Amino acid sequence: MEKLRIVFMGTPDFAVGILDTILKNEYNVVGVITAADKPAGRGQKIKYSAVKEYALANNLHLLQPANLKDESFLDELKALNANLQIVVAFRMLPKVVWEMPSLGTFNLHASLLPNYRGAAPINWAIINGETKTGVTTFFIDDKIDTGAMILSSETEIDPDENAGQLHDRLMNLGSTTVVETLSLIEKGKVNTTIQTESADIKTAYKLNKENCKIDWTKSASEIHNLIRGLSPYPASWCFFKDKEQEWNVKIYESKIISENHSYTIGTIVSSKKELKIAVKDGFIQVLNLQFPGKKKMKTAELLNGISFSEEAKAV
Repeated sequence: MEKLRIVFMGTPDFAVGILDTILKNEYNVVGVITAADKPAGRGQKIKYSAVKEYALANNLHLLQPANLKDESFLDELKALNANLQIVVAFRMLPKVVWEMPSLGTFNLHASLLPNYRGAAPINWAIINGETKTGVTTFFIDDKIDTGAMILSSETEIDPDENAGQLHDRLMNLGSTTVVETLSLIEKGKVNTTIQTESADIKTAYKLNKENCKIDWTKSASEIHNLIRGLSPYPASWCFFKDKEQEWNVKIYESKIISENHSYTIGTIVSSKKELKIAVKDGFIQVLNLQFPGKKKMKTAELLNGISFSEEAKAV
């Protein structure tokens, strides 16, 4: 049984949950690699990644290379003498890095590969109305999320679950799957499966302003899935227009109301407590939203201070 010396690479909260579980299972993490510090927010204060905060709090050896091909970084990495590297929500590695350890470099990806390779697998599984998803560990190769698979674990997606809730469940599932993967590697019992390529593989494209905008001509279920698939971050958005006014609004939570109506698509129908938007097969009831310059709030709170005319539309 080979004693593992692990280098862990990751950046966001999702990666922290995995790293914490690795340490709690008493594996030897000889180094942690995370993104370089960068200024964030209005004050442009330097912000540490979630993984850096965790590494500092737990006295782990930390590296933050700006360039993964930099000679001095590669020398430091070699000096750690790791025989295995684990990557969780980091960035694409050059071959010189992922080939370095004798036992290879494996990645944990938050989807059932080969589906949803790419930057936002949790979001797209919900946006596309999937009823199940999962996590996969695989050995890294020279493309994105295409390497030989080690283990995968599956879970159901609840019809009203949002991306934040699924993120936390997949982090727990991923933690267990990574520890199981480590056990197989340690015992020399890994059997990999090559990913099959086909034309109908779904992709987890990078999220941008355009693909987060709500198209009110779509069905109620497609709109509802987009809203929950982007909640709490980065959030779906649209414009509310009422007479001369226009607001850029983020919508975080919705409910489908299936009923026939004669409203034009996009019409905002509101009362003192409720706001719903007409779509082709019913209404989307908006439960939680954010107006420009205001905090995120329940719709009833917003309607205490604003009322919409019969001309109001969501576009």
